[in-house]
Amino acid sequence: MHVPDGFLDAPTSVATGVVAAVGVGVALRKARAELDDRTAPMAGLVAAFVFAGQMINFPVGAGTSGHLLGGALAAVLVGPWTATLCISVVLLVQGLFMADGGLTALGTNITLMAIVGVAVGYAVFRLVLAVLPRTLGSVPVAAALGALVSVPAAATVFTVLFAIGGTADVATGKVLTAMVGWHLVIGIGEAVVTGLVVSAVLASRPDLVHGARGLAARKPLVTSQAAA
Repeated sequence: MHVPDGFLDAPTSVATGVVAAVGVGVALRKARAELDDRTAPMAGLVAAFVFAGQMINFPVGAGTSGHLLGGALAAVLVGPWTATLCISVVLLVQGLFMADGGLTALGTNITLMAIVGVAVGYAVFRLVLAVLPRTLGSVPVAAALGALVSVPAAATVFTVLFAIGGTADVATGKVLTAMVGWHLVIGIGEAVVTGLVVSAVLASRPDLVHGARGLAARKPLVTSQAAA
């Protein structure tokens, strides 16, 4: 869903830039409570996985593109604040070195994918987890539903931004139909990927999954000396 440079007017781009800056600033402070020496490496792996997933890119229309977002997956694995930072770093690297999106649209893309995508995905995950049995088996299901909802939610917010400050000569209704329609399909795929990845991590190291805290026993850290 990378928004290109010039697709939104300057006031809208500046506004989303402010939202993105505030969101990332808050995440930088809050992420300290989510990470420790055991979980910090997971953040790097999550960022790399999301980066790879977002490389599968296809046009949606009017200069925009569609791909997996990864916000819900990242939030469940490493926590919502850390997930916001992971997605933001991925978007920054893509904008700087791969011309994916644009630098003037970076604030918009961070707002849509790193803030809205993460926030909605994690909120739905927590809501679903609250009504399901409190077992590890509920975590992938809740994560998948969070991913499913987060993708069209971000597309809907983009359409609102386009209605406010879009510069392309395209009817807002057509943008809404294209963006939400395509991203609903993408959301289904993202739900499957998210559920499978979370299940795989839970099967091997449930203690490292942020969304499973309180449901999984903390495993002792095994070092090479202890193993010897």
